[in-house]
Amino acid sequence: MGAENPVIYVDADACPVKPEILKVAERHGVKTVFVANSGLRPSRDPMIVNVVVSASFDAADDWIADAVKPGDIVVTADVPLAGRCVEAGAHVTGPTGRIFDQTSIGMATAMRDLGQHLRESGAIKGYNPSFSQRDRSAFLETLDRLLRRAMSDRSR
Repeated sequence: MGAENPVIYVDADACPVKPEILKVAERHGVKTVFVANSGLRPSRDPMIVNVVVSASFDAADDWIADAVKPGDIVVTADVPLAGRCVEAGAHVTGPTGRIFDQTSIGMATAMRDLGQHLRESGAIKGYNPSFSQRDRSAFLETLDRLLRRAMSDRSR
């Protein structure tokens, strides 16, 4: 018999895909942990855990990075947190369905750093594109695929 199911960890502050995460988690029967600096909507579902951390900088990121285990799933748009979780052996996706893994995290980090530098120097404005239905659909497909892969890996 394989190990227990993976856990989905969500960097929940400003996460636009919480309903989609709950839908996929319920379908697969996996525990989901929402981590945020501010209040979260309570759930009676025993498979949903809400963790509210201090408002200090990176408190939610640190909590997730400390808790995640190899094969777990992490949902975050935060590239440094994604890098920490990839390093820990987790499957990581952003809310647009972008996958962060060993082959992509280096470029994602470099592009984030470049963008930050260009914003700080005034060369570009710091606008992000709006979140679309296409992003939502891509995320659902990616999360389902990552979860199936993680569950398959743990059953071996």
